[in-house]
Amino acid sequence: MKSLGDWLAKVEDLGELARIEAEVDPNLEMSTITYLSGKQVGGPTLLFENIQGRAGFRVLFNPFGSSYRRLALTVREDPGTGPIDLARTLAHKMRARTQPVEVDPSIAPVNQNIEMGDDVDVTKFGAPVMWPRDGGAYIGTADVVLTMDPNSKRINLGTYRQMIEGPNQVGFYASPGKDALLDRELWWSQGKPAPVAAVYGCDPLLYLTAATTFPKDVSEYEFAGGIAGEPIEVFTSEITGLKLPANAEIIIEGFSYPDRTAQEGPFGEFQGYYGRPGGPTPFIEVTAIRYRNNPILMSALMADWPSNEAGAMWGLAKSAKVWSDLESMGVPGIRGVWSPPEAAGWGWTVVSIEQKYAGHAAQVGALAAQCMGGAYFTKYIVVVDEDVDPTSLAEVIWAMATRSRPKDSIDILRETWSTYLDPSQNPPENRPWGSKCIINACKEFKYIKDFARRTRLDRSVYEKVAARWQELGLRSEAPTVSLFEDEGFVR
Repeated sequence: MKSLGDWLAKVEDLGELARIEAEVDPNLEMSTITYLSGKQVGGPTLLFENIQGRAGFRVLFNPFGSSYRRLALTVREDPGTGPIDLARTLAHKMRARTQPVEVDPSIAPVNQNIEMGDDVDVTKFGAPVMWPRDGGAYIGTADVVLTMDPNSKRINLGTYRQMIEGPNQVGFYASPGKDALLDRELWWSQGKPAPVAAVYGCDPLLYLTAATTFPKDVSEYEFAGGIAGEPIEVFTSEITGLKLPANAEIIIEGFSYPDRTAQEGPFGEFQGYYGRPGGPTPFIEVTAIRYRNNPILMSALMADWPSNEAGAMWGLAKSAKVWSDLESMGVPGIRGVWSPPEAAGWGWTVVSIEQKYAGHAAQVGALAAQCMGGAYFTKYIVVVDEDVDPTSLAEVIWAMATRSRPKDSIDILRETWSTYLDPSQNPPENRPWGSKCIINACKEFKYIKDFARRTRLDRSVYEKVAARWQELGLRSEAPTVSLFEDEGFVR
């Protein structure tokens, strides 16, 4: 599987692709349809094939949505894999790295059409206006933005919003501390414009990888190849010198200059609020566009859950990265890591552990809060025991209510890495600095052997009742239970 087309064929076989053949207006109508369709958890990705005034171009909205089946396909796993098993497997895959492989530009499908100079027009692709108060049409949402460190030549892949500001101009907004911003400033410090490329349709694995926080000195191409189990095919651009994905749908290329800015935003962001009031922002001066015949532009609706494209995708990717980081640091006893999609994907981290020693839970909470995978934006880190399912908010809240002691179990970290997109921080200039709440919702370790016994079902009685579920006249199947009383328990 190398391209968006390959991925869509598999998604269609799953029954999770809806083709919208009726004419649809890209101005608010596409996003409204996506928002309403997204209220069904696990609902389909939407392929708009008849965009008003944009013949020959298509838009795919919310490739992941709230579907873990599509996420599993993306990371090359069985679509039936459950969320926590998927996070565990992805955490292991994130430790593998495979260098991209160069192909001849002449065979790259994205080079079927190349337009330069006065022919450049990014408005042709049907980029949507998502929300009524957005500053304009956003072509870059489910995107992959490529930048280069001018010293090491490392290629970075990131996901950043990009508003259309003219036929040959798109916004280049990036939050403080993000790799694209750091690369851009390095070029500028050397008195040079920053080369930039943006991919607007690709194998969704590249999008997922670009939206995940990896070490700043390693290219995400390597991690994507490691997850895929094969190298990503790239070619070197003669325009920017960047290595571009050969199997992409649409790529723009250009340069960003330190003294050239334009009004950008606001934009309805992943928290379900308009993010960052509009203001002067660097932009990309587009010098070339590459695209396939009949290309597909990928778009992500940022909204409240479950219509939020960022919820499940960022939640899974962040969970896996934090899990990988903790195990790479040698922390023992990690049973599960989860970032609830209800918390905008990034807002919470829950870690389930088997406590091994005094201070273990506190150590895990602090490391999960500040490791590379978990440091950005996350506000709440909850550590729970191994008998608590981190993917179940009901169980996590139960553990918080019955095992944490507010006067002893809560720590606050201040001036942590955050974003201008956090609506809770005011005035807006304070937003790059955040804070984190670490909640120890584990049994108190020094009394763990004497801690009140949790109520659990008897295994034999559960199995008897589950077998009689239909006979009892109850709907659906008996709920799955994994925790039972110890064998030999005396009543």
